[in-house]
Formats: sequence, C-alpha cells, structure tokens
Amino acid sequence: MKTNILVSLASIIFTGYVTMAVSAPPHWSYEEEPHWGALEDASQVVPLRYPYAECGIGTHQSPVDLANARIVKSGPLNKLMARYGIDTPSFINTGHAIQVNTSPDFTGGLKVGKELLPLIQLHFHEPSEHVFGDKKFPAELHFVHVSQDGKIAVLAVTINIGEENAVFQTILDNMPYGSGEENSTSGVRFKLSNLLPSGINTANLEYLTLAGSLTTPPCSEGVQWYVLTKSIAISSAQLEQMKTFYSNNARSVQSLNERSVLSNR
Repeated sequence: MKTNILVSLASIIFTGYVTMAVSAPPHWSYEEEPHWGALEDASQVVPLRYPYAECGIGTHQSPVDLANARIVKSGPLNKLMARYGIDTPSFINTGHAIQVNTSPDFTGGLKVGKELLPLIQLHFHEPSEHVFGDKKFPAELHFVHVSQDGKIAVLAVTINIGEENAVFQTILDNMPYGSGEENSTSGVRFKLSNLLPSGINTANLEYLTLAGSLTTPPCSEGVQWYVLTKSIAISSAQLEQMKTFYSNNARSVQSLNERSVLSNR
C-alpha cells in the first residue's frame, strides 16, 4: 500500500504530471505555449501571481533535441530496472492528454540503482516531445514516477508506426472523451510492462539521461529524465484514434543550456 505522502502527491497530478498544489491554477493550452510563463493567477500577489514563471525563465527545461546534445559515456551509471507489473488502473482524460493512473495499491515502479520510485501514472503526447535532429516520432509515452520525498523521474519511450499494440488499444477503448472525466470502474487489468519495447531487458534498460523539467505548466525543474534507446510501435489506425482525443499536445524543444546527456550504452 502506498503511504499517505505518496497518495497525496498522486492526488495533485494534473495534465500528465505532478503540479503545484494551488486551488485554481490558470488555464493553459498548447497554443499559448510561448506565453506560459506570463499566465497570471489574479488572486495572488507577485511572485505567486505567476505560478508558471519557470516555463519562461527556467534553464533546465524539457524536452530537448537529443541530436544536439553532448553525449557523455563517463563511468558506470545507475542500473535502471522497470518493475511494471499487473494493475487495475483508472483512465483519465486530463483535458490535455490521455492518461492512465495506477491504482493506490500498485507496488511497481522504476528502480534507479537501489532506490525504487513508485509509478504514479503514464500518458501520451502526439507528436513526440523529444526529437533527434530532424526526426520527430509520431508519439511519445511518459511513465511518471514520484518518490515519497517528492523526487520525480520520467521514463520516456518514443513511439513509431508498425503493428497494432494490444495494450494501447485497451487504453484507447477505455478512455473517456470528456475533458476531466475519469473511468475508474472498468475493472480492466493488464501488465504495464507490455507498453515497453519488446525484447528489451527490463532489469537493465539502455537509456539516455539528463536533468530537466515537467513539459507542462508549471514546468518545474528537478525532474530526472530517462529516454529509452528503443521505441514501441502502434498502428497508423491507433495513432489516428489517439488524435481524436488530442493532437499536437507536445511542447516545443527547449535549449540545452550546456547540459550534457549521459548514456549507459
């Protein structure tokens, strides 16, 4: 069973990430992305009047162009293990993305070295947020993990077009279309690790990693990103069905600001 602290963190998940615990955060949209940092909460005084300021002034923002990054293979990195078992999750239309929240008693997560960060939710962006030069993937999946002390790690998986993905179809079939609606009574159970690339070693993932931020307001920094080196596939029909929920819900590439990207390959 998750602790009260972890349940509290999960309760403030908003539009794909853990957000600031404010009563009525300013509305935002992807069309307004250049102005996220200037969106105001009129009920507050400066500096609280600008709860998304970090979107505009942060220096370690996500996503990034990994082709332009300086890839460093220096010393042994933490072993990364995805412990994503079977769960009966809920399906949430956040108003910005389609999202799957793990159940309160789910015990799986991402093991980074010796530390296990619980998996709170996963969600999808179309097209991909991380890019490799001129290559932008059709979509991207984010597994969001939050430790009991508030540490956030996101495992990003790029998505290509290929064969139909049975687990992804289950998500599409159970996702409500109304913004802010939740389907928590489906009773559907599936193994979350089936959303990882086939044939990989889940006990020792190959990845690129860098320090970054949430890719939606409030764009909080201090998020550790792990981008898998292999992709998963969905069918073209599934991509089109996904776009009936949301399309172009991807933040633009942010400056690296001399950050290095580490590789365990």
